[in-house]
Amino acid sequence: MPDSEAENTPDGAPLARRTLFGVLGAGAAGLIAAPYLQAGWEKVLAKASEDDPTGLSGLLPNPGGFRYYSVVGSVPRKDETNYELRIGGLVDRARSYTLADLRALPQTRIVHDVQCTDGWRVEKTPFEGVRLSDLLDDAGVAGNGKALRFTCFDGAYSESLTLEQARRDDVLIALQMQDAPITHDHGGPVRLYVAPMYFYKSAKWLSGISVTDRVVPGYWEERGYDVDGWLDA
Repeated sequence: MPDSEAENTPDGAPLARRTLFGVLGAGAAGLIAAPYLQAGWEKVLAKASEDDPTGLSGLLPNPGGFRYYSVVGSVPRKDETNYELRIGGLVDRARSYTLADLRALPQTRIVHDVQCTDGWRVEKTPFEGVRLSDLLDDAGVAGNGKALRFTCFDGAYSESLTLEQARRDDVLIALQMQDAPITHDHGGPVRLYVAPMYFYKSAKWLSGISVTDRVVPGYWEERGYDVDGWLDA
């Protein structure tokens, strides 16, 4: 049979052999290239988000499930050479941790669904990092400390938790997501991860934790989001 002769597909529609091989080849190439294409698309979205003060880039579909939101025009990049997490406020001992310091502490792995208030959801996502309660114990919370305020090195984003919420076992200072270091685009190298709450509570690009005597609403909470963003509420 010549290569150009038509063959029948299962539903009876003719398909030339050369075309069939081309389709199969394209499919195989697509499977091989899919992770790279997804990674490339995620980078495009992340860059678009950083340069998009309107937030409209967050409406674009992302095959990885996650979407990107940045509230500033650009975010500085941090790594092991210049990252620092500071803990202060109503504590007995102000603390500062480099990325190496955090990596050297006991790590906890949590697998939980991630859900955004916009409706997208990524199921069974592993996060790994240091329990926030361990860092609070290291700093020593003063008797009048009731809540935490989180700040970020993008210069704008902030979040809050009560002290009781922050001491839960499923609240992490996360260093890894999906069993790999958290990338800049996903809020790395260090982000907050509050497993039982909507994802906006898990502040990206974390740089500071201050113990306060009351809850100070975060960036999104000042714009109408619930201070207590429980997933099952």
